[in-house]
Amino acid sequence: MAKDVLCEVNNCHYWKQGNKCNAQEIYVISHSGTSANSTEETDCRTFTPS
Repeated sequence: MAKDVLCEVNNCHYWKQGNKCNAQEIYVISHSGTSANSTEETDCRTFTPS
């Protein structure tokens, strides 16, 4: 498991100074539902507007 999760989306509720993600868990999905071939084909479902 990753020790630190970085995030540059500073309008997310879980964003903390230093581009750290403070969420208890991260949920990422692919647009196709099963696999992705690039970053653009994924979304972070953990995002919550601040």
